[in-house]
Amino acid sequence: MYEELRNELKKRKYRITAQREMILKIFLESRGRHLGVEEVYRELLNRNVRISKATVYRSVELLVELGFLRKLNFGEGLYRYELAERSERESHQHVICQKCGRIVEINSEQVNKIISDISKKTGYAIKWHDLKFYGICPECREKEKEEEKRSK
Repeated sequence: MYEELRNELKKRKYRITAQREMILKIFLESRGRHLGVEEVYRELLNRNVRISKATVYRSVELLVELGFLRKLNFGEGLYRYELAERSERESHQHVICQKCGRIVEINSEQVNKIISDISKKTGYAIKWHDLKFYGICPECREKEKEEEKRSK
C-alpha cells in the first residue's frame, strides 16, 4: 500500500513525506479501528515523530482525498477515519453504542444483496456505502439492568 501511496502522491504532484507514510502505517496497523485525528497525533508522539496536529489533520484529509482513508461521522461531534480497503467485498456496516460509543463492524449478506439490487436497478457501480446502526451494546444494557436493580 505504501507504493500505491507514493505513486498517487507523485501523480498528483504532492511531496512524499515520512510523516504521511507513518500516518498510513498507523491506519494499516489499526485495521478495523476508527481513529480520530487526536488519536493518530498521540500515537505519532508516542513513536517520537515530530509533527504538529495541523499537519496530521492535513495529511489525514489528503489520504481521504486520495482514497486511502474513509472519513466517517458517527454523530459524536468529530470525524473518525478508517482504512479504505480497495475491494468491494470489504464493504461493511457499523453498529454504534449510543451510551459508550463502542463501534462494531459487521458484514451483512442481506445488506450486500440490497446493494446489489440497487446497483442493478440504477445502473450504478456501487464502490462503497456508509450504513450505521445505533443502539445500546450488551455491556451497557447489562449495566442498565444492574443500576435498575440497585435503585429498587
